[in-house]
Amino acid sequence: MSGSPDTRSLVSASSQLNLMEIDTIDDKEFDIPQVDTPPTLESILNEPENEEEPFILEDTCLLNTENIDAHSCETSSLASSDSGDPTHLKRKRKTVELSTTVHGSVLRHSILKGISAQIVSAADKVDAGLPTAVTVSGVIVVGTSHGLALVFDLNQALRLCLGSTATGAEYGAVSALSINHDCTRLLCGFAKGHITMWDLANGKLLRTITDAHPPGTAILHVKFTDDPTLAVCNDSGGSVFELAFRRVMGMRTCESRCLFSGSKGEVCNVEPLLTAPDLKDHPITQYSLLAMASLTKILVIGLKPSLKVWMTFPYGKTDPTSVPQLAWQFVPVQKVVNPVLAFCRGDTIHFLLVKKDETGTIHVIKQRQLQLNCDIISLNWINSRTLVVMDSGEKLRVVDRPSQEELENLDVAEVQLVYNSSHFKSLATGGNVSQALALVGEKACYQSVCSYAGQMVLLGTKSAHIMTLRNWRERVDCLLKQERFVEALSLAWSFHEGTAKAILGLFGDPAKRKGVVADKMVEILFQYVERSVKKCPEHGKIQVMEQHFQDMVPVMVDYCLLLQRTDLLFNQLYTRLVENCVARGIFLESLEPYIVSERLGCVTAPVMRDLLTHLQDNNMMDSVENCLIHLDITSLDIQQVVQMCWDNQLYDAMIYVFNRGMNDYINPMEKLFQVIAPPLREGKALTDEQVVMGNKLLVYISCSLAGRAYPLGDIPEDLVSQVKNQVFEFLIRLHSAEAGQEEELYPYIRTLVHFDTPEFLNVLALVSQVWETLQKTTTTPQRTTTPPTQGEVSTSLQTQLVSQHTFEDFKNDKQALEYQQRIVDILLKVMVENSEFTPSQVGCLFTFLARQLAKPDNTLFVNRKLFDQVLEFLCSPDDDSRHTERQQVLLELLQVGGVVQFDEGRLLGLAEKAEFYQICEFLYEQKHLYDKVLDCYLRDPLRKEEIFNYIHNLLSMPGYSSEEKHCVWDSALLHIAELVTLDPAKSADLVAMHFPEEVRPIITRLQDDLLVFQFLRCVLDQREGPNPQALLRLSPDLHELHIGLLCRFSPRQLTDFLKASQDYRLEEAIQITEQYQLHEATAYLLEKKGDSNGAFQVLLKTLKDKLSAVTSEKRSEEEGETEREEESPLQRVEGSLGDIIALCHRSSQSLNQEQRGVLWFPLLEAMMSPQKLLKGPDTRTTSEVLKELTMKVLNSMSSFIPLPAIIQRILQDPVYGKGLSVSLSLCFCVSMCLSFCVSLSLCVSLCVSLSVHCVW
Repeated sequence: MSGSPDTRSLVSASSQLNLMEIDTIDDKEFDIPQVDTPPTLESILNEPENEEEPFILEDTCLLNTENIDAHSCETSSLASSDSGDPTHLKRKRKTVELSTTVHGSVLRHSILKGISAQIVSAADKVDAGLPTAVTVSGVIVVGTSHGLALVFDLNQALRLCLGSTATGAEYGAVSALSINHDCTRLLCGFAKGHITMWDLANGKLLRTITDAHPPGTAILHVKFTDDPTLAVCNDSGGSVFELAFRRVMGMRTCESRCLFSGSKGEVCNVEPLLTAPDLKDHPITQYSLLAMASLTKILVIGLKPSLKVWMTFPYGKTDPTSVPQLAWQFVPVQKVVNPVLAFCRGDTIHFLLVKKDETGTIHVIKQRQLQLNCDIISLNWINSRTLVVMDSGEKLRVVDRPSQEELENLDVAEVQLVYNSSHFKSLATGGNVSQALALVGEKACYQSVCSYAGQMVLLGTKSAHIMTLRNWRERVDCLLKQERFVEALSLAWSFHEGTAKAILGLFGDPAKRKGVVADKMVEILFQYVERSVKKCPEHGKIQVMEQHFQDMVPVMVDYCLLLQRTDLLFNQLYTRLVENCVARGIFLESLEPYIVSERLGCVTAPVMRDLLTHLQDNNMMDSVENCLIHLDITSLDIQQVVQMCWDNQLYDAMIYVFNRGMNDYINPMEKLFQVIAPPLREGKALTDEQVVMGNKLLVYISCSLAGRAYPLGDIPEDLVSQVKNQVFEFLIRLHSAEAGQEEELYPYIRTLVHFDTPEFLNVLALVSQVWETLQKTTTTPQRTTTPPTQGEVSTSLQTQLVSQHTFEDFKNDKQALEYQQRIVDILLKVMVENSEFTPSQVGCLFTFLARQLAKPDNTLFVNRKLFDQVLEFLCSPDDDSRHTERQQVLLELLQVGGVVQFDEGRLLGLAEKAEFYQICEFLYEQKHLYDKVLDCYLRDPLRKEEIFNYIHNLLSMPGYSSEEKHCVWDSALLHIAELVTLDPAKSADLVAMHFPEEVRPIITRLQDDLLVFQFLRCVLDQREGPNPQALLRLSPDLHELHIGLLCRFSPRQLTDFLKASQDYRLEEAIQITEQYQLHEATAYLLEKKGDSNGAFQVLLKTLKDKLSAVTSEKRSEEEGETEREEESPLQRVEGSLGDIIALCHRSSQSLNQEQRGVLWFPLLEAMMSPQKLLKGPDTRTTSEVLKELTMKVLNSMSSFIPLPAIIQRILQDPVYGKGLSVSLSLCFCVSMCLSFCVSLSLCVSLCVSLSVHCVW
């Protein structure tokens, strides 16, 4: 048995705790502000009046997880493995997520077979009973239900059997066990309240304690402290007692002192702080700390030098069935070790750090809590960073405390854990415990789970089990046995990088640790490749085989590169993979993303040849180009590679091979020119491919002149000067190498100008800018990694920066300046002397030149006469084509400084003749002639609308003198008629903001009445003005002027304006509306004046006129009426009737009965009289409409005139009787009687007078 794994683990458990093996935690976790007032428990314990030590409780429960730095010298940080540059993950097929956290199997679960067999045998042979408690130190002691204590050595051999069944019958079951720190004494607590002390050397009973606590209660816990003469016990009454052992005159005694009375709150768990021998001088040990967990709170007390309460901490709201847990652990913090108490009740673990500072002040620091989604029934430290908890479902959870990450979850239900429920219920003494304590005891397993030196022992009903942290190699091998190679590699890499959790077995120098782990990873890679090749499906779909290797190959490549073992990758692993054609192809394709991301910078020649051949055979030419431009190609057949690139349009790769393989920077340009020059010379449109080639050519030239390699990197320093001289010489050649007789001079410059003039000039400008930048910069910029796409040449070129030391003196290079001047001379000769170039192209050239000439350190020379020649060309009055283009070109030329090259007077004259108003505006702005600028705006048909913003900005913004603003002010007033004609609303807005006092003079200037009307409408009408808040309040005469203009130009809006405005005079307004015969407006004004009768007469006359038009079948169109032309005569009558009824309604409110009759009866008469004139079948529709309108009048007037008075008036007046039709009379009769309760006799009289049949 001595050679078993169980024995080895027990032997290791006997060793003392070594501080060098304890993981450190960064002290940021504890750097928390102090709390001034400590808690006291005077109601619970008698506190000494004079405290010997100052005490401070500090709370860090709000500490953010992100602030914790868990790096240590032995283990790792919170984060899992970081694979470095993430770009390598962007591959076409399989993505390997190296950041995925893998912990593997952290705990090794073993059965202590020897002890388990002895437990079962003792129960059968000597009636020892079932196991009830266990404790571990240098030995393992198991207590039984019949009062025996079985002591086993580290080889699981039974050394002692303490006690007897007879004493078990008297004392009850063993309910608690404790071994002192030197493993010489054993304390046994019993279910009936007895305590015995045994000598573990010889098995001698030393003490039997029967009076340490009240009788009739079971011992729940008995614990030695660091002092071998001092122990504590906790009984089922919830009380805690201190046991002091003495030996006087050869007599062993025990003195008991009550530390906590159960009457104040029952304690169900106690845990003294035990210190390893190498920490015996720790400043905290002198206080002999004891943690106690009651049903409501945690207490930490000091037993020495005198009894003192250090702190209390309430649980808060918890499940009454949850079991309180306590566990101490020493935690190094920056080489200072301090104790930490972990405690919980339910699912939340709290932590308290206890430390003593230089002043002697004791700090109890509350750290961030750990939340678990389970009900915890056991809590143990397995090292300073790792906790093992058991939940009520008997699952072990391994938790990394700094990161709060769960590392493993094990189901240990098969252990059949022993519970201490009977002792908590004190069944052996009659069950005299509280209901609350009995409820907690249902899940209490304090005595069946214990930990010691990084191991845990679990006591089952028939067996004993041990949980040990696996070392790092075991954890990896455990995954390998399950053929989980990817997870094994990930876990091994986390050990390599120091990011793993619960590390065991890796100590010493970090470099040596990495070497050991790297060797293990190489071993795993060999196994992985071997297994993948052997288990590849030999038959079936090719996609299945591809997927098989796509899952494997990227993982292998990733870890080889992470380990920097390309020799292993290409010489050994690749050799094994090439045996399978599918694996070979997948491997070669997987290299591309690593090459492109520059993680793989060197490939062996055989693999390089295989790679290019495979990609070409599979028509993956983009991949070929991506790989070529990132690798050393000196080992390849250069000519063959160049031809392949040209045939497959891999221009970037072709340039790269010419440059890097042969140091040839001219041939690539010649090849590209040969493609794009002929169609440009013949005036043909370029294909998309040719456009791409041209853009690449421009970028290549710019890179070469700026010292950059294309498409990425830098030209070697010793070649920089040579390359730029070669490129300049090439560009200024008189003829190409294969020139014909018809070829014009300077073919290369001509081709580039024809291809894209602005971009070619940008190349020259940007290169010059780089030269200037290099004289000022002191840092090396980033490298460009991708070439530009079509249409992005300028933007790309602006990012082409170069190393400062390469071109530091280039600006002062006389030869370079000569080349620059030479190219400018050639451009002028080619473009100015030929008519084949557009104004835009010529303008681009001179804009470029103007920019260069405007620089303070310019060295270029350009004949000023050429600028005059260009000016005449652009301002040619005989050429109306491309007018806008020519003006824009000239404007850009002037804006970049070209104005200094011209005679301004001549330039202004030419611009005016050419109607280049923007040019004139630019020149006037230069001279501060802002009034002239207004003339330019007004004359420019494309920019007239912008004049309003210009005037507003100039008059509003600072920076202009008062004289300049006044000049613009006068000019704007001078042109006010043109402005109003252009936009009356904006003109009114401008006047309201800047010319509020000039409204009357402006109206005088506006000689046209229509313009005055439009202007006043915008000034006065809020719905018309663009800025209602800037509206003016004008004098009454201007409002009346506007009323007259409304009568003439927009009579339909007149009434609305009269209602909205209050600034006109009524009498004058009435005269104006009467003059233009706008009766509705006149009636409104009369009513507003208070003359309701006058308003009524006006509206009544209007109604009669419209009724007359209906009866005479004529469409009278009275001048100035507000009705629309499409309205019928009846619709006009209905509209007028509605207006007059509304007036009568409003007026009747303030009139007496007689005055109301004066209004309503003439209206009724006016509606009834025309009906007798309608005769014949063709008037039937009109008659029906008039009857309905008459009923509307009757219904309306009945609200103000009594119905009998209406009927009496109708009976007395023969006009009404004759005019009322039969059907109307019948309708009226029925409606009057039903609606208004008219007397039947009166109704009959009315009907008789009308000669109609009465319905009654």
